Amino acid sequence: MMKYKILSVIIVLVYFLQTFFSSHGGIGSDSLSYFGIASDLPSPQTNLFPLGYPVLLQMVHLFVGDYFWASKILNLLFTVGILFFAWKKKFYFRETVLLFTGKTFYFVFFGAMSEGPFIFFMYFLFYFLHEIFSEKKNLYLNAAGGAFMLFCMFTSRYSGIYIYLSVLLFSVLMIFKLKDKAYFKALLLFIIVSGIEIGVYLLFNYIHFGSLTGEDLRGKPVFVSYIYVVRDFLGLANAADPFIGIKPASNSAGSIAFQFLVFIIDVFIFLYLVKFYKKAKETSLYYFHILLWVMACVYGVALLVSGYFQQIEEMGIRLMAASNFCLFFSFLILYFQKNPSDKLIWRVSCFFFIFLVGYGMKDPGNYLENKNKIEPQMAKFKDKIYLYNDEKNLVTITTYYFPLINRSVKYNHTNSQKGRLKESIIGTLNPQIKWVKYDTVKDRSKVLYTSQLNFD
Repeated sequence: MMKYKILSVIIVLVYFLQTFFSSHGGIGSDSLSYFGIASDLPSPQTNLFPLGYPVLLQMVHLFVGDYFWASKILNLLFTVGILFFAWKKKFYFRETVLLFTGKTFYFVFFGAMSEGPFIFFMYFLFYFLHEIFSEKKNLYLNAAGGAFMLFCMFTSRYSGIYIYLSVLLFSVLMIFKLKDKAYFKALLLFIIVSGIEIGVYLLFNYIHFGSLTGEDLRGKPVFVSYIYVVRDFLGLANAADPFIGIKPASNSAGSIAFQFLVFIIDVFIFLYLVKFYKKAKETSLYYFHILLWVMACVYGVALLVSGYFQQIEEMGIRLMAASNFCLFFSFLILYFQKNPSDKLIWRVSCFFFIFLVGYGMKDPGNYLENKNKIEPQMAKFKDKIYLYNDEKNLVTITTYYFPLINRSVKYNHTNSQKGRLKESIIGTLNPQIKWVKYDTVKDRSKVLYTSQLNFD
């Protein structure tokens, strides 16, 4: 067990420090939106994103006065909170540590994104559901705790509604097998309470903003091409893979061929997971594992379908985080129950953790140095209302050389382009300057253009 404690400390340090050596510091376009909503509190101006993550950001910002550091501290608290809880409560501590060696936890706790609190609350949702299915004491208290966790997930990401629907679907499908169980009433209480909490939040949105989830603010779905459907399907299938999530943005023949290679690996991994899932029948938590698999399937398919009705990014690690978490957690629990030795899973997990850290450094930089260069220049732009990246034509290409095959690969890192870097830093320093995707503001005097600042 000592090696897991040591690895957990290494994980905390790596998770916290790595963004400092990344050019973009884990700050993306959505991060700026969350910072902007947080800076508007207590008078939010939009419900395009739920208020959960912005509220957390603002709470920490009150103490540190910087949204970048607020996001860093939150991710640190999420990471330490999960690991400490698992150790203190003896709630699958080994399994939890290994979750952090996988792509989902590494990705969602890397940057400033709502998936961080979403997965954090989901972990504790699993804890309360686990306690219910274990038929331990305080069933109704665990049901209430689980309902609150699901509500917190929904206030972090609206897609939390799919987790609620998956529990509802599971209960309907299993009603004849569960109705005589001691925990059935507790499960019903969980569904009723969480449903009321989500309903109240949606009512608040409708009264305050005039829409349930900001659906009027999202653009119409773009034309869905054949290649987009293929990439979405490959992204959905990749939810089965705990470690490999490489998905090039290019649609070249080489890129698609590589993604199909990953897909083949995903299929074999899925079949391997199914083999362990079948063994769940021999355990007392059989229905808990069924629920995790139902969550993974419903959540993944629901997001895939919703992507064709609204503008959301294609299926990838970020959108498939919850599905991957469900499958990986179920697998790890069953693996340790059926295997007396952890040598294989330990070595594989450590190898891929090192790989993920190395891959995360594919675009090195010094975010804090760039931030310190931009910060003094912001004083003269306090009157600006909008922020626009007018340096999109300045493209920096990174070349990677592979000596073993004597080939070079060129790649355009979107978040590391000069204009995008400035945009992320400006939006972090003053999120009241709202970033706009298109240069459509007629009064240009109200717009801060990225070209007006420099890194010199």
